[in-house]
Amino acid sequence: MKYLIVGLGNIGDGYADTRHNIGFTILDAMAKASNAYFIDKRYGAICQVKIKGRTLILLKPSTFMNLSGNAVRYWLNKENIPLENLLVIVDDLAIPAGSIRMRAKGGPGSHNGLTHISEVLASNDYARIRVGIGNSFRKGDQVDYVLGKWTDEEKDLLTPRIAIVIEMIKSFSISGVELTMTAFNKAGKISDNEKAEPGDTGKSK
Repeated sequence: MKYLIVGLGNIGDGYADTRHNIGFTILDAMAKASNAYFIDKRYGAICQVKIKGRTLILLKPSTFMNLSGNAVRYWLNKENIPLENLLVIVDDLAIPAGSIRMRAKGGPGSHNGLTHISEVLASNDYARIRVGIGNSFRKGDQVDYVLGKWTDEEKDLLTPRIAIVIEMIKSFSISGVELTMTAFNKAGKISDNEKAEPGDTGKSK
């Protein structure tokens, strides 16, 4: 059984280690933990991970965020993967930095990557994991904040959360989206004493 696990982000060194690229960061960590490697293919970098008889195809689209749907559609069709076996990992401004929320389906909200995926697939019925990046930016600074680097405090917060998301990905392929949501969504919330201290927004220079 095959699953397509998509981490959204933008290609290029200038976007590495930024809040908007959390999808790439998580898939890189999962591949490393599995001693697997990404290979550049059509529409993105691809890596395969085996989990209890399941084949997880990890995809980092090379289309840039706003055209992510092209890569998702291509690899779903190429690998003959049903929509219910698609999981997309994205950043989310609307939830605290480090908080993790999984949903079985739903609208894309203001996320351009999810918007394009939903438009191309003509459906919102696919699972997604939203990783909070917070919204500690001044009015008018949203773009700089989203495309900015993680602060040291945020990195300390993020590292253990990445491990949780990897376990959620594994659970999704083994147990399905509903049981994974039940098992992880409550634990994925950031408590007040875990939150990173406000300060440097980590904007790109």
